[in-house]
Amino acid sequence: IADNVPVAIFMDDISIFLAYFIWSLTPTAGGQEASTRYIKLNKEGIIDAEMVGENKEDWEGFNHKMFEAYERALSFWERVGKEHPEKSRIPKKILEDKSEKGEKIRKRMERNFAFDRARYFLPVGAKTNMMLLMSARGWVELIKNLLASGPTEAKILATKLQEELALGASRMLKHAREDEFYIREYRKEFEFLQQETRKLLDLEEEIECKASLKVMKSDKLKNPEMELENHKTRYGPIGKGLKLTAVEFSWDAIAMAEIRDLNRHRTGTKNCPLLPKGFYFAEDQVKDQKELLEELNKFKEFGTKANQKAIEELRKGNRNYIYFTCLGSQFEFTHVTTADKFIYEAELRTGIGAHYRYAKHLRDVLELWYEKFPTTRGIILEGSAEPE
Repeated sequence: IADNVPVAIFMDDISIFLAYFIWSLTPTAGGQEASTRYIKLNKEGIIDAEMVGENKEDWEGFNHKMFEAYERALSFWERVGKEHPEKSRIPKKILEDKSEKGEKIRKRMERNFAFDRARYFLPVGAKTNMMLLMSARGWVELIKNLLASGPTEAKILATKLQEELALGASRMLKHAREDEFYIREYRKEFEFLQQETRKLLDLEEEIECKASLKVMKSDKLKNPEMELENHKTRYGPIGKGLKLTAVEFSWDAIAMAEIRDLNRHRTGTKNCPLLPKGFYFAEDQVKDQKELLEELNKFKEFGTKANQKAIEELRKGNRNYIYFTCLGSQFEFTHVTTADKFIYEAELRTGIGAHYRYAKHLRDVLELWYEKFPTTRGIILEGSAEPE
């Protein structure tokens, strides 16, 4: 029985994009991925040109330019953190702690502050590592999707996964193959995205990130605050009325950096049409200081040009077009789940150590939730995303 055959596979040196894509296809998997928030990446760490069907010189030239922007942005934010410590939100007691332990904590928090804001210039072709644990049936489904999806790298990984699956679940290999109906579905989606490029606004324009929320309230949800009376931690119990209430929350343009994190929530169904809609690079973090904002704005062209290049490649029919985007490239993102899972995600992604940007995104949706269920404000354990 395929569901009773757990298989763990480590995937090293795959692209940031492919890691995102794999997570989007494996909602039942457990696992981990290297974090761009805590690890500095470099221009040597990009996938090979053959993985994306590009000329080596052109491919490396594009990525090296993006890494140049990343390095410059990292230096910028490191300086901001030192000269304007209030922006890092590092507690005063840590800033003033001169002990060896205090110094280590402060340096780590300063480093994370800079990584969090510089990472938007990282190209999605940068290498990362991940591990997944799921049933043989899950691996079969993943392989079929990777073979059909279009990107060269996805197909190459699929063949390697077939070899690994043969070691632990060889009888499943007959199912882990190309499927014409999967191919047709991905082709249909690609053609839709090509058509949508004709509707795109000028990529130079700022795209406002607008949150939306739809709720299909269960008949069993009579008293929302009573459903949360025993919910004292984010892992605490929630009543059945909320568990039976369907929720759809979405944003019309958020950065891939945040989508990667939000996408890893296991429950429900996510949708992210891979069509760039603007570029985010943490400019809102210094909007109150004109000189800093002007300096940071000089980096913007890197992200905008990346989006423009991706759109050009998409229009030409290049199935590897997405590799010309970066973590600041914005896309539409929708998640359909149940209210209890939404509440958990909102509490987690606004809690201690949460990345500042997805904390904002979840707060925006929570405000829409409170409009519908005002008595749950103060009961839902919304955090302030204080640095960890």
